[in-house]
Amino acid sequence: MERVAAAGAVITDNHGRVLLVLRGKPPQQGRWSVPGGSVEPGETPAMAAAREVLEESGLHIAVGRELWVIDLPGTGERVYEVHDFAATVTGGHLVPGDDAADARWFTPDELDSVPLTEGLVDYLVRAGVLGAARRG
Repeated sequence: MERVAAAGAVITDNHGRVLLVLRGKPPQQGRWSVPGGSVEPGETPAMAAAREVLEESGLHIAVGRELWVIDLPGTGERVYEVHDFAATVTGGHLVPGDDAADARWFTPDELDSVPLTEGLVDYLVRAGVLGAARRG
């Protein structure tokens, strides 16, 4: 089994919205998720999260505490060890890029109307980003 280090960021704003990107490539292509991707040689997971957010959304972020680490299956024998961090925007303009087909801010209620990556709502609830009533 090949383990691939990956990182992402859970970015919220002052209006209680969360930033999501529409995955343009596998795994889970066509689903909305937090921005992120593989850790490159010489990067820490936090550095990778900041770089991936910039590449996928055009936004600069301040990376905060680590929210969770999960293993996500990839193609074949590949497993992604994903480190997701809390983050806030420090600059830039929201423009989807890299392998993101789209990037948008979503209110908690809007999350019901779009296809999300598997388990995302549960992780956001456990991290305190969404209210516990959202679990389901």
